[in-house]
Amino acid sequence: METYSDIQSIPAEQQACVLVIGNFDAVHRGHQKLLAQASAIAKDKGHALGLLTFEPHPRRLFRPDDPPFRITPPAMKARLLEQNGIDVLFSLTFDWDFASQSPQAFIDAVLKSGIKPSHIVVGYDFCFGQLRKGTPQTLMDAGYEVSVIDKITDEEDDVISSSRIRQLLRSGKIHEANALLGWEWEIEGTVVHGDKRGRELGYPTANVLFGDTVHPAYGVYATRVLIEGETEWRGGATNIGIRPMFETETGLVETYIFDFDGDLYGKTLRIRPVQRLRGEAKFDSLQALTDQIALDCEQARNILK
Repeated sequence: METYSDIQSIPAEQQACVLVIGNFDAVHRGHQKLLAQASAIAKDKGHALGLLTFEPHPRRLFRPDDPPFRITPPAMKARLLEQNGIDVLFSLTFDWDFASQSPQAFIDAVLKSGIKPSHIVVGYDFCFGQLRKGTPQTLMDAGYEVSVIDKITDEEDDVISSSRIRQLLRSGKIHEANALLGWEWEIEGTVVHGDKRGRELGYPTANVLFGDTVHPAYGVYATRVLIEGETEWRGGATNIGIRPMFETETGLVETYIFDFDGDLYGKTLRIRPVQRLRGEAKFDSLQALTDQIALDCEQARNILK
């Protein structure tokens, strides 16, 4: 998959693609069906399939004080989009200048002068431009072929949406969230130095910061972990939260990887919560905490079997 962050640098051979437009945070089952329909159109026309998205997520610009909410940070989203058949990814910077463009200015600068798509595919609720005044009809009036994909629902006929998935994750309902995603949700980040508390307790952990990733319900999870440079997922037990015993100021992801002894600092981990074992708790003593960690690890191993 080719990626472009500047529409002025798009080579001619990447133009005339069938273009999907949207944020696509989560790349969930609804997104996947939309992309499959766009892929069929691209194959029928004999053109590449492109996708136009924006970074940071517009919500981060308009509501900067909101807590972290991304289901798929940029690198993860790009990987999932490629897995779903995107040939060319246009990831444009979303700032106040971009947000203040009128729909016609967006059409002129991004579509007509930049990407020059042969066909555009959008969801039923797609809007664009200043105050969200642009609609699929606006694109049609500008001379574009446009396919509008209707809402996509789950087995209970409820619309599959990123907001639903965020709520499930925040409630610790990993299985339900994964059912809507169509893939196993994960937290991805670089291992950073911590306060070595886990090592002192006999359970050394790899610490990863959330960044802009949505915080799932705090607690202890059975997890699978993929270490950068490896191909096999390892088992682990992960504490997600603020550690009431030590009163951490911000949420952390601390993973004890079973049967592993090595230096992980600076490496990227992909951590997949499988099942929430319990909520966070404050213990009367370090020994009580250590005893509970041993029970957590035993339970996590049994679940992961």
